[in-house]
Amino acid sequence: QVQLVESGGGLVQAGGSLRLSCAASGRTFSSYAMGWFRQALGKEREFVAGISWRGFNTDYADSVKGRFTISMDNAKNTVYLQMNSLKPEDTAVYYCALPRASYYYPAGRRDEYGYWGQGTQVTVSS
Repeated sequence: QVQLVESGGGLVQAGGSLRLSCAASGRTFSSYAMGWFRQALGKEREFVAGISWRGFNTDYADSVKGRFTISMDNAKNTVYLQMNSLKPEDTAVYYCALPRASYYYPAGRRDEYGYWGQGTQVTVSS
């Protein structure tokens, strides 16, 4: 059974940094891509960043390029999202996600992710 557990969210001032973690279990992690999405209050869930299995490819939403970095540690079955220069508009619940298929990198295609964590709240004050 796949389980994804996010951590690292919190309250931070604009311009600050946070690092989110997502610990995965129930799959051979090294053969799966991972993604981060976020959902602000009253808005649809949107793609933030994605990373292919083994980390060879990464993609970012235009709104976070140059500020956020996704990475993975296969030994720890964990994917990270380093968020720098945070802005109030980054406030949202952040979710990590696992695709339904191994050796497949859906990047920002939300419907291709079949497993989701419970989310972690990030609040950026102005």
